[in-house]
Amino acid sequence: MHKGNKRLPCHKIVLKLQISITRNPRYSTDSVRPIQGETANSQWSSSSPGNQARLLLEKADGDCCRSVSDTAMISVLVGCGLRRAELSALSVEDLQIRQGHWAIVDLVGKGGHVRTVPVPAWVKQAIDRWRDLAKVAAGRIFRAVSRHGTPWGKGISENVIWYVVRRCAERMQLDHLAPHDLRRTCAKLCHVNRGELEQIQFLLGHVSVLTTERYLGCKQNLEEPVNDRFGCLFARTFVDLR
Repeated sequence: MHKGNKRLPCHKIVLKLQISITRNPRYSTDSVRPIQGETANSQWSSSSPGNQARLLLEKADGDCCRSVSDTAMISVLVGCGLRRAELSALSVEDLQIRQGHWAIVDLVGKGGHVRTVPVPAWVKQAIDRWRDLAKVAAGRIFRAVSRHGTPWGKGISENVIWYVVRRCAERMQLDHLAPHDLRRTCAKLCHVNRGELEQIQFLLGHVSVLTTERYLGCKQNLEEPVNDRFGCLFARTFVDLR
């Protein structure tokens, strides 16, 4: 299984996440506001989302079956921004290559809206590591882990995802961290790394771009105005006219 994929241990997966979310100091997210009407974890949202997400993955790290499963789930939540229901329903057949990139194809999300979600290489490696250990060849990717540390059953409930995130958050001494906080973290990391607003909207499956803007706490940037970016096209024309 996965003969063409190079598998990495968890600490290297965490390193890949660290490289992929290197922050540009010009794009600070310290002032990002939580969504109105939802309770975001203040300890989580007040700090650098990249550093927090990396630390959460490190706390999930381990070689036992449960740790490998936890790492894969958190990787998908942070790297792909899935909802709990989408993660619990994720199947092997959903993962396909599109335009030379792994993706979750035709994902049916909230309200029945269908989208395709790109899967970063470090997330795919975490999934493959779990699939190899649990011998998941078809059907739901994530399975329950028994108290004896062995996978069983044909899937997991949304509550299991809650427990996984909470268990790892407790190791960071964070209270009330929810899977949806990791979905917002995915959006913020895309944004601080110059991801386009409409592409983040496609990734998260938001019907309205206004919802995406609330996730990001967008505000106007007067230090680097967007309409300054194409000024070079007209600078010479302006000089000639004078």
